Amino acid sequence: MYSETVRVQPAWLRLFVTVSAAFAGGCFFSVLNIPVPWLLGPMAVVLLLSKLPRVQMYWPQSLRNTGLIIVGYTIGLSFTMETFHQIGTQLPMMIGLTMLLLLFSGLMAFGFASLSGVSLPTALTGSIPGGLSQMVTLAEEEKQIDITIVTFMQVTRIILIMFLVPVLAVSPLFTNGEAAAGGGSGQTAASWSSIFPSAVLFLGLCFASAWTGQKLRLPTSYMLAPMLVMIGVTLADLQAPALPVSITNGAQLLIGTYFGLLLKPEQLQKKARIGALTVAGGVILIAGAFSLSLILEHLHHVTPATALLSLAPGGMDQMGIIGREVNADISIVICYQLFRILFIFIAVPPILRWLFKWIRKRESF
Repeated sequence: MYSETVRVQPAWLRLFVTVSAAFAGGCFFSVLNIPVPWLLGPMAVVLLLSKLPRVQMYWPQSLRNTGLIIVGYTIGLSFTMETFHQIGTQLPMMIGLTMLLLLFSGLMAFGFASLSGVSLPTALTGSIPGGLSQMVTLAEEEKQIDITIVTFMQVTRIILIMFLVPVLAVSPLFTNGEAAAGGGSGQTAASWSSIFPSAVLFLGLCFASAWTGQKLRLPTSYMLAPMLVMIGVTLADLQAPALPVSITNGAQLLIGTYFGLLLKPEQLQKKARIGALTVAGGVILIAGAFSLSLILEHLHHVTPATALLSLAPGGMDQMGIIGREVNADISIVICYQLFRILFIFIAVPPILRWLFKWIRKRESF
């Protein structure tokens, strides 16, 4: 086989190729004025080039983690006491809409299992939205789950959402044109000279908190822990500076490149059927989230973009980045996304384990 005779290139060369491709993708998407260009551009170009013969890419997870820490810093600056009061009034809505979204995902999993021929536990684990790391970990513990299919389903849905949701969020249906498709309108401009030395101190605190959060096994610790630290800094009325757009764009590149290298359809059996069903399921799930967002928009009078991003079945980091780009209420978006992540982290694995045990008992009769 060709893959057995190809010579593995040194890590530094593969990293250089990946950085070059990611930077070119960000520039290209910026020129085309595509939403969230420094997240989607690197992801798209790296994804395409990584499938070409002889192209070898490398992206250490530490770079993705660095991007998440920077995103956590910027999002934490958006929280105020008024935000927490507003979140308190929306807690029943968070619970109800989260349960409806997960129920909808479960129903889709039954359809996916019957149409694709994969086991129901595999379909359920791959269909839970916004819980990539938790669901992959759960899949590793259960022998009846195909971890390759679970990873493919989760990653494909995330990539699909990362492309479709920004396009929807900047469309006339969700915005009045105030948000720029090219990005950056939701950010407070900052110069490099204005961020020293305080930003270095606060970023150092964020990196230390991310390390601590990882040791404590917080969900999405590399983003959540810095975000909590910066929320505390903001509520304490300390003056933490906004970061220059070039830094936040760089953080998006670090995250987008990582996701571009995650998708590996070549490892699947029945690629065409599973791939088509996964994409169709992702589109249906986005449509379901959109329907639920209409309820949130109507009852709590948030903007359409805020409602959609709050319920979009992606990750907290991706929706947070997109929310800043389209001038959504980032604190509301993050709280809805965080609530779902915490619910998935705490409640969903025990529920799924109980369900898998029940399925095994039924199959043994």
